[in-house]
Amino acid sequence: MAKASAPAAPDLSRWIRPGDSIVWGQAGGEPEALTRALVAQRAALGPVSVTIGLSLTDTLLPEHADWISIRSYCASGTNRALARAGVLEVLPVPYSWLPGALAQIDVLMLHLPPPRPDGRYDLGLMQEYIAPLIPRARVILAEVNAQMPSVPGLHDIGPEQITHIVETSRPLRALNHPAPGAAERAIGAHVAGMIEDGSVLQMGLGQVPEAVLAALGGHRDLGIHSGVIGDSVVALTEAGVITNARKTRDRGMSVTGWLLGSQRIYDFAHRNPGVRLCPSSYTHDPAVLSGHDRFVAINSAVEVDLTGQVNAEVAGGHYIGSVGGAAEFLRGAHRSRGGLPIIALPATVGRSGASRIVARLNGPVSTPRSEAGLFVTEHGIADLRGRTLAERRRLMVEIAAPEHRAALEAAAP
Repeated sequence: MAKASAPAAPDLSRWIRPGDSIVWGQAGGEPEALTRALVAQRAALGPVSVTIGLSLTDTLLPEHADWISIRSYCASGTNRALARAGVLEVLPVPYSWLPGALAQIDVLMLHLPPPRPDGRYDLGLMQEYIAPLIPRARVILAEVNAQMPSVPGLHDIGPEQITHIVETSRPLRALNHPAPGAAERAIGAHVAGMIEDGSVLQMGLGQVPEAVLAALGGHRDLGIHSGVIGDSVVALTEAGVITNARKTRDRGMSVTGWLLGSQRIYDFAHRNPGVRLCPSSYTHDPAVLSGHDRFVAINSAVEVDLTGQVNAEVAGGHYIGSVGGAAEFLRGAHRSRGGLPIIALPATVGRSGASRIVARLNGPVSTPRSEAGLFVTEHGIADLRGRTLAERRRLMVEIAAPEHRAALEAAAP
């Protein structure tokens, strides 16, 4: 891998005005040559607002809120420190709504690969909320990184649309998931046992979805249509488990909104016709999702209540997650022929041992009980589809940790 290069920071005052609204890509899609310049020049640029996704960098620190107003759809990654410091304004919207929730977009910062032979640029690691903003931005600034993979996608960008380019060569930010524990492995086995060969999978982020993927080694002809994919998808593709051969639409391609993992997924996706990046308006559309037979949505949660309400945002009074796209994926799975709408989570919190199945949520309702499908813990599976409230409470108690079941039964309304 080539060594990182550090070009001179551009003078952003040529393009950024006081009061501007600025957006950039998340995780490895952050154009750090530009975002770090913004932070360094923030006082001279005047007050601005930025909207970010999941961050893996320390570009934005609480003290930078003196001149920068910071917003995000999530408090994941290093955003969590901003949330705890009280300087992160959360947009509590479904993930696919994010482009529309940005009423004003003045400056778009992109992290791009070198141009293709035709002179146009693929959008790097993501399309999701970034691609729809390209025609709306007054200014588009781009870091063109020699080490960024060129991933086929639904949209691209021409050089005439880019206001200014900074050229770099640096490794991409990576995320390595910790190894699943015993509870996660048990959950993975439960979920894998429900999935049929030829199913199309969507998975969220975290140890539980990773454990599910790790348990699918004996399956065949699985497909991918997901908001995000990482290293586990590479492993299953190389093992011949994921072929996308039986997908109802986008046959032969793993469809996703963005890539998040190690260099392994970045190398795998580079110029790979079997991977296609799409905006969230496509990856999260229930009508598109339900068009797949056997569409399986696998998401996790902070906690769930006895009727199937899901809190994916707040724990211990702190904002740590997001509304995300779970409700849209669950809705698509409900409507899919043979689909499985799954929320999977350990029965207890690791450190405290507190139950994650609760009588009443300790945070907001991120996904309503009307979208409830199958809930899975290491203790079993509760299928709430077509069940009354009383039946749901009984089934959810049965998959709670044994030491919490009596209290949950007593607290059930």
